[in-house]
Amino acid sequence: MATIEAGVLGRRVGGAASSNPAELQARGKVSRRRLGPGKAIPFGFALGPALLILAWVLGSATGSLDPETLPAPWTVAQTAGDLIADGRLQSNLLTSVQRAGIGLVLGVGIGVVLALLAGLSRWGEALLDGPVQIKRAVPTLALIPLFIVWFGIGEEMKLVVITTSVLVPVYINTHAYLRSVDARYVELAETVKLSWWQFIRRIALPGSLPGFFIGLRLAVTISWLALVVVEQVNATSGIGYLMTQARTYGQIDVIVVGLVIYGLLGLFGDVAVRALERKALSWRQTLAD
Repeated sequence: MATIEAGVLGRRVGGAASSNPAELQARGKVSRRRLGPGKAIPFGFALGPALLILAWVLGSATGSLDPETLPAPWTVAQTAGDLIADGRLQSNLLTSVQRAGIGLVLGVGIGVVLALLAGLSRWGEALLDGPVQIKRAVPTLALIPLFIVWFGIGEEMKLVVITTSVLVPVYINTHAYLRSVDARYVELAETVKLSWWQFIRRIALPGSLPGFFIGLRLAVTISWLALVVVEQVNATSGIGYLMTQARTYGQIDVIVVGLVIYGLLGLFGDVAVRALERKALSWRQTLAD
């Protein structure tokens, strides 16, 4: 697929198939990119969060931020140190990561399978797309009472909530890109008599990878959002449980520690997915390259 796209690109610019931007750059024919975002900034993902922390530090140091509303960063850091010292932070963090990880894996797997069934079959789309769109329109919070009735208030309910929340963005984006695979690739697959499995492996899956990674980035974030909700429903462990207990006793600094952890997990999860995306789609040339 990468070779075919290179040929198409070469014809569009009036050159050979080898005249794609990456090779032109390597040969010195393109000195720099005049349009687009430009080269990536080293550790650019950390710049925005660093500015937020700087604003937090300055606001706390100058008294602009009321410590009763938002404790100072050094207070939060000391609280995090105390939680680490007594082992509460590590144990609750491990529980939260396990819940989010299991729900994420299940949701991504189910979302991809449903997207393949709906994206490669009209009957599959007719049967599956409607229910997924209904789930997409119904907020997770609205489903929790029903899930409690069905699955109880234990771990099973929590995993079901995370899984059903995660599969929606994976399904939506993967399905959309499957439907947009160039018909010429399908015709080529039929011409060379690829089997159904070979067609999925060589044409359908590579063609849907960009959409899959978009859905995966959303899914990583949504898994943490769903976790925050479910860990406040009869949980006895987890970061959400720790924050709920802190709210009961008015420990705002502990609540902020939990929020910071959720934010960092979401940030580093997104960075990891983007790195995986760049590696898996290294054959593509985009404005981000």
